[in-house]
Amino acid sequence: MTDVSAAGHFAMGAGPASAAAGSGAAAGPDTIEILLVEDDPQDAFLVEELLADTPLNSSITWVASLDAARPYLRGFRGCVLLDLNLPDATGLGVLREVLTGAESAAVVVLTGHDDEHEGIAALAAGAQDYLVKGNVDGSLLARSLRYSIERKRSDENARQLHQAQLYARENLRLERGLLPQVLLDRSPLVHSAFYRPGRKRSLVGGDFYDAVEKDGTTHVLIGDVSGHGPDEAALGVCLRIGWRALVMGGVREEAVLPALEEILISERAQEEMYATLCQASLDTGSETARIRLLGHPPPLMIDNGVVTELPASPRPPLGVYPEPDDPVEEFALPRGATVMFYTDGLVDAYDTPPERIGVAGLRRILTGTLSDGSAIRDLPERLIDQVEARNGGPLQDDVAMLLITHGAQR
Repeated sequence: MTDVSAAGHFAMGAGPASAAAGSGAAAGPDTIEILLVEDDPQDAFLVEELLADTPLNSSITWVASLDAARPYLRGFRGCVLLDLNLPDATGLGVLREVLTGAESAAVVVLTGHDDEHEGIAALAAGAQDYLVKGNVDGSLLARSLRYSIERKRSDENARQLHQAQLYARENLRLERGLLPQVLLDRSPLVHSAFYRPGRKRSLVGGDFYDAVEKDGTTHVLIGDVSGHGPDEAALGVCLRIGWRALVMGGVREEAVLPALEEILISERAQEEMYATLCQASLDTGSETARIRLLGHPPPLMIDNGVVTELPASPRPPLGVYPEPDDPVEEFALPRGATVMFYTDGLVDAYDTPPERIGVAGLRRILTGTLSDGSAIRDLPERLIDQVEARNGGPLQDDVAMLLITHGAQR
Protein backbone atom coordinates (compact mmCIF):
# COMPACT_ATOMS: atom_id res chain seq x y z
CA MET A 1 0.00 0.00 0.00
CA THR A 2 1.30 3.42 -0.79
CA ASP A 3 0.14 6.90 0.11
CA VAL A 4 0.68 9.64 -2.43
CA SER A 5 -0.33 13.21 -3.11
CA ALA A 6 -3.10 13.81 -5.62
CA ALA A 7 -0.54 14.80 -8.21
CA GLY A 8 1.32 11.49 -8.07
CA HIS A 9 0.42 7.85 -8.64
CA PHE A 10 -0.59 5.22 -6.12
CA ALA A 11 -0.42 1.44 -6.02
CA MET A 12 -1.55 -1.36 -3.78
CA GLY A 13 0.69 -2.58 -0.99
CA ALA A 14 0.88 -4.66 2.19
CA GLY A 15 -0.51 -2.50 4.97
CA PRO A 16 -0.72 0.86 6.73
CA ALA A 17 2.94 0.91 7.66
CA SER A 18 3.81 1.39 4.01
CA ALA A 19 1.45 4.34 3.55
CA ALA A 20 4.00 6.91 4.69
CA ALA A 21 6.54 5.72 2.18
CA GLY A 22 4.58 6.54 -1.00
CA SER A 23 5.73 9.90 -2.24
CA GLY A 24 8.25 10.68 0.45
CA ALA A 25 6.36 13.88 1.33
CA ALA A 26 4.61 14.10 4.67
CA ALA A 27 1.01 15.27 4.66
CA GLY A 28 0.68 18.87 5.81
CA PRO A 29 -1.80 20.16 8.37
CA ASP A 30 -4.23 21.28 5.62
CA THR A 31 -4.03 18.02 3.69
CA ILE A 32 -7.23 15.99 3.41
CA GLU A 33 -6.45 12.34 4.09
CA ILE A 34 -8.49 10.06 1.83
CA LEU A 35 -8.95 6.32 2.27
CA LEU A 36 -10.25 5.01 -1.06
CA VAL A 37 -11.95 1.62 -0.74
CA GLU A 38 -12.51 0.58 -4.37
CA ASP A 39 -11.88 -2.76 -6.07
CA ASP A 40 -11.80 -1.40 -9.65
CA PRO A 41 -8.28 -0.09 -10.50
CA GLN A 42 -9.66 2.09 -13.31
CA ASP A 43 -12.15 3.81 -10.98
CA ALA A 44 -9.40 4.26 -8.40
CA PHE A 45 -7.10 5.79 -11.01
CA LEU A 46 -9.92 8.09 -12.14
CA VAL A 47 -10.34 9.41 -8.59
CA GLU A 48 -6.65 10.29 -8.50
CA GLU A 49 -6.79 12.01 -11.88
CA LEU A 50 -9.88 14.02 -10.99
CA LEU A 51 -8.32 15.31 -7.78
CA ALA A 52 -5.06 16.12 -9.55
CA ASP A 53 -6.95 18.70 -11.63
CA THR A 54 -8.23 20.53 -8.52
CA PRO A 55 -6.46 22.78 -5.99
CA LEU A 56 -7.49 20.40 -3.21
CA ASN A 57 -4.47 19.31 -1.16
CA SER A 58 -5.09 15.61 -0.61
CA SER A 59 -3.29 12.39 0.19
CA ILE A 60 -4.82 9.11 -1.02
CA THR A 61 -4.47 5.60 0.35
CA TRP A 62 -6.11 2.96 -1.86
CA VAL A 63 -7.31 -0.47 -0.79
CA ALA A 64 -9.35 -2.91 -2.89
CA SER A 65 -11.38 -4.72 -0.22
CA LEU A 66 -13.04 -4.25 3.14
CA ASP A 67 -10.59 -6.64 4.74
CA ALA A 68 -7.67 -4.55 3.46
CA ALA A 69 -9.34 -1.38 4.76
CA ARG A 70 -9.83 -2.59 8.34
CA PRO A 71 -6.26 -1.84 9.57
CA TYR A 72 -6.66 1.79 8.46
CA LEU A 73 -10.04 2.53 10.02
CA ARG A 74 -9.20 2.83 13.71
CA GLY A 75 -8.34 6.44 14.52
CA PHE A 76 -8.72 7.60 10.91
CA ARG A 77 -9.91 11.22 10.84
CA GLY A 78 -10.02 11.99 7.12
CA CYS A 79 -12.59 10.95 4.53
CA VAL A 80 -13.39 7.41 3.37
CA LEU A 81 -14.42 7.12 -0.29
CA LEU A 82 -16.34 3.86 -0.17
CA ASP A 83 -17.61 1.56 -2.91
CA LEU A 84 -20.48 -0.55 -1.55
CA ASN A 85 -19.82 -3.42 -3.96
CA LEU A 86 -16.55 -4.99 -2.87
CA PRO A 87 -15.22 -8.52 -3.44
CA ASP A 88 -15.61 -9.49 0.22
CA ALA A 89 -18.68 -7.44 1.24
CA THR A 90 -21.56 -5.57 -0.36
CA GLY A 91 -24.40 -3.23 0.53
CA LEU A 92 -25.05 -1.15 3.61
CA GLY A 93 -23.28 -3.71 5.80
CA VAL A 94 -20.00 -2.40 4.36
CA LEU A 95 -20.95 1.14 5.34
CA ARG A 96 -21.97 0.16 8.86
CA GLU A 97 -18.65 -1.57 9.50
CA VAL A 98 -16.72 1.44 8.20
CA LEU A 99 -18.80 3.85 10.31
CA THR A 100 -18.17 1.70 13.39
CA GLY A 101 -14.47 1.24 12.71
CA ALA A 102 -13.72 4.86 11.76
CA GLU A 103 -15.95 6.83 14.13
CA SER A 104 -14.13 10.11 13.52
CA ALA A 105 -14.00 9.87 9.72
CA ALA A 106 -16.36 11.30 7.12
CA VAL A 107 -17.73 8.77 4.62
CA VAL A 108 -18.66 9.42 0.98
CA VAL A 109 -20.32 6.47 -0.76
CA LEU A 110 -19.61 5.69 -4.45
CA THR A 111 -22.50 4.14 -6.37
CA GLY A 112 -23.20 3.08 -9.96
CA HIS A 113 -25.83 4.58 -12.27
CA ASP A 114 -28.35 1.93 -11.29
CA ASP A 115 -27.64 2.17 -7.54
CA GLU A 116 -28.52 5.80 -6.74
CA HIS A 117 -31.24 4.60 -4.36
CA GLU A 118 -28.46 2.86 -2.43
CA GLY A 119 -26.69 6.19 -2.07
CA ILE A 120 -29.80 7.75 -0.56
CA ALA A 121 -30.10 4.80 1.83
CA ALA A 122 -26.44 5.30 2.76
CA LEU A 123 -27.16 8.89 3.80
CA ALA A 124 -29.92 7.64 6.08
CA ALA A 125 -27.50 5.08 7.53
CA GLY A 126 -24.89 7.70 8.46
CA ALA A 127 -22.81 8.58 5.39
CA GLN A 128 -22.10 12.27 4.87
CA ASP A 129 -22.60 12.23 1.06
CA TYR A 130 -22.82 9.96 -1.99
CA LEU A 131 -21.56 10.27 -5.57
CA VAL A 132 -22.69 8.45 -8.72
CA LYS A 133 -19.80 7.04 -10.74
CA GLY A 134 -19.68 8.53 -14.22
CA ASN A 135 -21.44 11.70 -13.09
CA VAL A 136 -18.51 13.14 -11.17
CA ASP A 137 -15.93 15.71 -12.20
CA GLY A 138 -12.98 16.98 -10.18
CA SER A 139 -14.77 20.04 -8.86
CA LEU A 140 -17.77 18.01 -7.63
CA LEU A 141 -15.51 15.41 -6.02
CA ALA A 142 -13.40 18.02 -4.22
CA ARG A 143 -16.51 19.88 -3.04
CA SER A 144 -18.06 16.65 -1.75
CA LEU A 145 -14.91 15.78 0.19
CA ARG A 146 -14.72 19.22 1.82
CA TYR A 147 -18.44 19.27 2.58
CA SER A 148 -18.42 15.78 4.07
CA ILE A 149 -15.50 16.48 6.38
CA GLU A 150 -17.05 19.74 7.61
CA ARG A 151 -20.43 18.05 8.09
CA LYS A 152 -18.76 15.30 10.09
CA ARG A 153 -17.05 17.89 12.29
CA SER A 154 -20.33 19.73 12.75
CA ASP A 155 -22.17 16.52 13.63
CA GLU A 156 -19.44 15.57 16.09
CA ASN A 157 -19.53 18.99 17.74
CA ALA A 158 -23.31 18.78 18.03
CA ARG A 159 -23.04 15.28 19.51
CA GLN A 160 -20.46 16.40 22.07
CA LEU A 161 -22.56 19.44 22.98
CA HIS A 162 -25.65 17.28 23.43
CA GLN A 163 -23.69 14.84 25.57
CA ALA A 164 -22.30 17.69 27.68
CA GLN A 165 -25.82 19.05 28.17
CA LEU A 166 -27.05 15.63 29.26
CA TYR A 167 -24.17 15.33 31.73
CA ALA A 168 -24.86 18.84 33.03
CA ARG A 169 -28.55 18.08 33.60
CA GLU A 170 -27.69 14.79 35.27
CA ASN A 171 -25.14 16.47 37.54
CA LEU A 172 -27.64 19.22 38.34
CA ARG A 173 -30.25 16.69 39.45
CA LEU A 174 -27.64 14.78 41.45
CA GLU A 175 -26.25 17.85 43.19
CA ARG A 176 -29.69 19.21 44.02
CA GLY A 177 -30.49 15.85 45.57
CA LEU A 178 -27.40 16.16 47.77
CA LEU A 179 -28.52 19.46 49.30
CA PRO A 180 -30.36 18.86 52.59
CA GLN A 181 -34.04 19.16 53.33
CA VAL A 182 -33.99 20.30 56.94
CA LEU A 183 -36.38 18.45 59.27
CA LEU A 184 -38.00 21.27 61.23
CA ASP A 185 -41.67 20.68 60.45
CA ARG A 186 -42.53 20.15 64.12
CA SER A 187 -40.16 22.79 65.47
CA PRO A 188 -41.38 26.22 66.61
CA LEU A 189 -38.18 27.65 65.15
CA VAL A 190 -38.16 29.27 61.72
CA HIS A 191 -35.21 28.75 59.39
CA SER A 192 -33.68 30.31 56.28
CA ALA A 193 -30.90 28.48 54.42
CA PHE A 194 -28.40 29.67 51.82
CA TYR A 195 -25.70 27.82 49.86
CA ARG A 196 -23.28 29.02 47.20
CA PRO A 197 -20.26 26.91 46.17
CA GLY A 198 -16.97 28.47 45.20
CA ARG A 199 -16.43 25.98 42.36
CA LYS A 200 -17.85 27.17 39.05
CA ARG A 201 -20.63 25.19 37.35
CA SER A 202 -21.40 23.32 40.56
CA LEU A 203 -24.08 23.28 43.22
CA VAL A 204 -22.32 21.37 45.97
CA GLY A 205 -18.91 22.11 47.50
CA GLY A 206 -17.18 21.06 50.70
CA ASP A 207 -19.45 23.10 52.99
CA PHE A 208 -22.47 21.44 54.55
CA TYR A 209 -25.34 22.18 56.90
CA ASP A 210 -28.40 20.47 58.36
CA ALA A 211 -31.05 20.92 61.04
CA VAL A 212 -33.19 18.27 62.73
CA GLU A 213 -35.88 18.52 65.42
CA LYS A 214 -35.78 15.64 67.89
CA ASP A 215 -37.82 15.35 71.10
CA GLY A 216 -38.45 19.09 71.40
CA THR A 217 -34.85 20.14 70.72
CA THR A 218 -33.64 21.52 67.40
CA HIS A 219 -30.15 20.30 66.51
CA VAL A 220 -28.12 22.32 64.00
CA LEU A 221 -24.92 21.45 62.16
CA ILE A 222 -22.79 23.56 59.83
CA GLY A 223 -19.29 22.70 58.66
CA ASP A 224 -16.56 23.00 56.08
CA VAL A 225 -14.29 20.26 54.72
CA SER A 226 -10.72 21.41 54.07
CA GLY A 227 -9.89 21.85 50.40
CA HIS A 228 -12.05 22.18 47.29
CA GLY A 229 -13.22 19.59 44.81
CA PRO A 230 -15.37 16.49 44.36
CA ASP A 231 -13.66 14.52 47.16
CA GLU A 232 -14.34 17.33 49.63
CA ALA A 233 -17.94 17.67 48.43
CA ALA A 234 -18.50 13.93 48.83
CA LEU A 235 -17.03 13.94 52.34
CA GLY A 236 -19.19 16.92 53.32
CA VAL A 237 -22.33 15.08 52.21
CA CYS A 238 -21.15 11.96 54.03
CA LEU A 239 -20.65 13.90 57.28
CA ARG A 240 -24.02 15.59 57.00
CA ILE A 241 -25.85 12.31 56.43
CA GLY A 242 -23.88 10.61 59.20
CA TRP A 243 -24.70 13.43 61.63
CA ARG A 244 -28.40 13.28 60.77
CA ALA A 245 -28.46 9.51 61.32
CA LEU A 246 -26.76 9.89 64.72
CA VAL A 247 -29.18 12.60 65.86
CA MET A 248 -32.30 10.86 64.61
CA GLY A 249 -31.06 7.60 66.10
CA GLY A 250 -31.13 9.18 69.56
CA VAL A 251 -27.36 9.24 70.19
CA ARG A 252 -26.53 11.41 73.20
CA GLU A 253 -25.67 14.98 72.30
CA GLU A 254 -22.14 14.76 73.72
CA ALA A 255 -21.46 11.50 71.83
CA VAL A 256 -22.43 12.73 68.37
CA LEU A 257 -19.21 14.55 67.45
CA PRO A 258 -16.83 11.75 68.54
CA ALA A 259 -18.84 9.34 66.40
CA LEU A 260 -18.80 11.81 63.51
CA GLU A 261 -15.02 12.06 63.80
CA GLU A 262 -14.76 8.30 63.34
CA ILE A 263 -16.85 8.61 60.18
CA LEU A 264 -14.57 11.35 58.82
CA ILE A 265 -11.40 9.36 59.50
CA SER A 266 -12.80 6.25 57.83
CA GLU A 267 -14.25 8.05 54.79
CA ARG A 268 -11.68 10.75 53.90
CA ALA A 269 -9.69 10.29 50.70
CA GLN A 270 -6.45 11.66 52.19
CA GLU A 271 -5.18 11.60 55.74
CA GLU A 272 -4.71 15.39 55.66
CA MET A 273 -8.43 16.08 55.18
CA TYR A 274 -10.32 17.53 58.13
CA ALA A 275 -13.49 19.50 58.80
CA THR A 276 -14.35 22.52 60.90
CA LEU A 277 -17.87 22.57 62.25
CA CYS A 278 -20.34 24.06 64.67
CA GLN A 279 -23.01 21.99 66.37
CA ALA A 280 -25.84 23.65 68.28
CA SER A 281 -28.79 22.34 70.26
CA LEU A 282 -31.59 24.89 70.58
CA ASP A 283 -34.13 24.27 73.34
CA THR A 284 -37.18 26.52 73.00
CA GLY A 285 -38.62 25.25 76.27
CA SER A 286 -35.75 26.57 78.36
CA GLU A 287 -34.86 29.20 75.73
CA THR A 288 -31.22 28.14 75.70
CA ALA A 289 -28.67 27.26 73.03
CA ARG A 290 -25.81 24.81 73.61
CA ILE A 291 -22.97 25.31 71.16
CA ARG A 292 -19.88 23.26 70.32
CA LEU A 293 -17.17 24.69 68.05
CA LEU A 294 -14.49 22.61 66.32
CA GLY A 295 -12.16 25.09 64.63
CA HIS A 296 -15.18 26.89 63.17
CA PRO A 297 -16.22 30.58 63.20
CA PRO A 298 -18.66 31.32 66.05
CA PRO A 299 -22.34 31.90 65.26
CA LEU A 300 -23.83 35.37 65.52
CA MET A 301 -27.03 36.26 67.38
CA ILE A 302 -29.37 39.00 66.17
CA ASP A 303 -31.66 40.34 68.89
CA ASN A 304 -33.58 43.62 68.50
CA GLY A 305 -31.19 44.76 65.78
CA VAL A 306 -28.08 44.11 67.91
CA VAL A 307 -25.54 41.61 66.58
CA THR A 308 -23.45 39.69 69.13
CA GLU A 309 -20.95 36.89 68.83
CA LEU A 310 -21.49 33.56 70.60
CA PRO A 311 -17.84 32.74 71.44
CA ALA A 312 -18.00 29.09 72.45
CA SER A 313 -14.78 27.47 73.68
CA PRO A 314 -13.01 26.14 70.59
CA ARG A 315 -11.46 22.73 70.10
CA PRO A 316 -9.42 21.39 67.14
CA PRO A 317 -11.17 20.64 63.85
CA LEU A 318 -12.71 17.25 63.31
CA GLY A 319 -10.09 14.76 62.15
CA VAL A 320 -6.97 16.65 63.31
CA TYR A 321 -6.59 14.64 66.50
CA PRO A 322 -9.16 13.20 68.89
CA GLU A 323 -10.09 15.50 71.77
CA PRO A 324 -11.43 13.73 74.87
CA ASP A 325 -12.97 16.89 76.34
CA ASP A 326 -16.39 18.11 75.26
CA PRO A 327 -16.28 21.91 75.57
CA VAL A 328 -19.82 23.20 75.32
CA GLU A 329 -21.15 26.70 75.97
CA GLU A 330 -24.72 27.58 76.85
CA PHE A 331 -26.35 30.85 75.81
CA ALA A 332 -29.77 32.40 76.31
CA LEU A 333 -32.06 32.18 73.29
CA PRO A 334 -34.57 35.05 73.67
CA ARG A 335 -37.86 34.85 71.85
CA GLY A 336 -37.60 36.76 68.57
CA ALA A 337 -33.82 36.32 68.37
CA THR A 338 -32.10 34.84 65.32
CA VAL A 339 -28.92 32.76 65.38
CA MET A 340 -26.87 32.91 62.18
CA PHE A 341 -24.61 29.93 61.47
CA TYR A 342 -22.17 30.34 58.58
CA THR A 343 -18.98 28.97 57.05
CA ASP A 344 -15.64 30.72 56.72
CA GLY A 345 -16.16 31.73 53.09
CA LEU A 346 -17.78 34.88 54.48
CA VAL A 347 -15.09 35.88 56.96
CA ASP A 348 -12.15 34.85 54.74
CA ALA A 349 -13.25 37.24 51.99
CA TYR A 350 -11.11 40.35 51.57
CA ASP A 351 -12.13 43.70 53.02
CA THR A 352 -9.18 45.86 52.06
CA PRO A 353 -6.49 43.46 50.75
CA PRO A 354 -4.56 41.93 52.34
CA GLU A 355 -6.96 42.33 55.28
CA ARG A 356 -9.75 39.78 55.63
CA ILE A 357 -13.27 40.67 56.72
CA GLY A 358 -13.08 38.44 59.79
CA VAL A 359 -15.82 37.87 62.35
CA ALA A 360 -15.70 41.47 63.60
CA GLY A 361 -16.05 42.79 60.06
CA LEU A 362 -18.94 40.44 59.40
CA ARG A 363 -20.71 41.76 62.50
CA ARG A 364 -20.34 45.33 61.20
CA ILE A 365 -21.64 44.41 57.74
CA LEU A 366 -24.55 42.50 59.25
CA THR A 367 -25.42 45.41 61.54
CA GLY A 368 -25.40 47.79 58.59
CA THR A 369 -27.58 45.45 56.54
CA LEU A 370 -30.10 45.22 59.39
CA SER A 371 -30.21 49.00 59.70
CA ASP A 372 -31.47 49.15 56.11
CA GLY A 373 -34.63 47.37 57.24
CA SER A 374 -33.84 44.03 55.59
CA ALA A 375 -36.06 41.13 56.61
CA ILE A 376 -34.33 38.16 58.23
CA ARG A 377 -35.28 35.90 55.32
CA ASP A 378 -33.51 38.28 52.90
CA LEU A 379 -30.32 38.57 54.95
CA PRO A 380 -28.26 35.83 53.22
CA GLU A 381 -28.55 37.34 49.74
CA ARG A 382 -28.06 40.90 51.04
CA LEU A 383 -25.08 39.82 53.10
CA ILE A 384 -23.43 38.05 50.17
CA ASP A 385 -23.89 41.15 48.01
CA GLN A 386 -22.21 43.32 50.66
CA VAL A 387 -19.31 40.90 51.18
CA GLU A 388 -18.71 40.45 47.44
CA ALA A 389 -18.70 44.22 46.98
CA ARG A 390 -15.93 44.52 49.57
CA ASN A 391 -14.13 41.50 48.12
CA GLY A 392 -14.10 43.06 44.67
CA GLY A 393 -15.94 40.18 43.01
CA PRO A 394 -17.37 36.69 43.55
CA LEU A 395 -16.08 34.75 46.54
CA GLN A 396 -13.59 31.98 45.84
CA ASP A 397 -14.63 29.83 48.78
CA ASP A 398 -17.91 28.02 49.39
CA VAL A 399 -20.45 29.80 51.57
CA ALA A 400 -23.23 28.22 53.61
CA MET A 401 -25.57 30.08 55.95
CA LEU A 402 -28.37 28.83 58.17
CA LEU A 403 -30.48 31.34 60.10
CA ILE A 404 -32.67 30.00 62.91
CA THR A 405 -35.25 32.32 64.50
CA HIS A 406 -37.00 31.72 67.82
CA GLY A 407 -40.41 33.05 66.80
CA ALA A 408 -41.86 34.59 63.65
CA GLN A 409 -39.49 36.18 61.14
CA ARG A 410 -39.89 39.76 60.04
